[in-house]
Amino acid sequence: METIDAVRDRVLACSRCARLNDWRAESSANPPRRFRGEPYHGLPVPGFGDAKAGTLIVGLAPAAHGANRTGRMFTGDRSGDWLYGALHRAGLANQPQSTALDDGLTMKDVYITAACRCAPPANKPTTEEFDNCSDYLDAELEILWPGLRVIVVLGALAYKSTLGALGRRGLKLPRPRTKFGHGHEIDLGADTPRLLMSFHPSQQNTFTGRLTEPMFDAIWSRALEIEALNTPNR
Repeated sequence: METIDAVRDRVLACSRCARLNDWRAESSANPPRRFRGEPYHGLPVPGFGDAKAGTLIVGLAPAAHGANRTGRMFTGDRSGDWLYGALHRAGLANQPQSTALDDGLTMKDVYITAACRCAPPANKPTTEEFDNCSDYLDAELEILWPGLRVIVVLGALAYKSTLGALGRRGLKLPRPRTKFGHGHEIDLGADTPRLLMSFHPSQQNTFTGRLTEPMFDAIWSRALEIEALNTPNR
């Protein structure tokens, strides 16, 4: 079986999508004023966290001036402030901030990844770009599967990609497909991780009040409940 480190190396070396390669380079070369002079990661962004995690978090894609700059998922932007703040309150992260690769952040029983590994223009990967990234999520699921108890998807596109990955594993998915909604859950069967849905902590959602701090905290409280109840036997 492939290791998490091997998947990480494959992600970092990936150049499958010409449009995303160009956008990463453009974003890195022309940052907003507040980041001028800072070095940019400017490469695909691998997953991050505990390789023996019981909880997998799947986001959409790196932000052009967040993870594309820092090299770590949800690091260096407001979405990350929301995510790691909530994980810290839930006891799943050792600190509430994620600012740089060397900031000392560690995850407890959590692994964080994304459906697309490169920052896309307008935060909208194409279908082909999602497909090009799909084997990385497949590989991470394969590695984490023996201990995985809950998968938290952040947003409808992450939900769609995760369903695709679970289908490729041969799981029987609900038909018709369960509609995405904050707090919705899918029981995929005995000895199988439960799928838990959350709105993405994007500024569009948090600034408008579509996602509030209590709503987001409730997701991680529920994830902990699922972990306690859903001990895998695989």
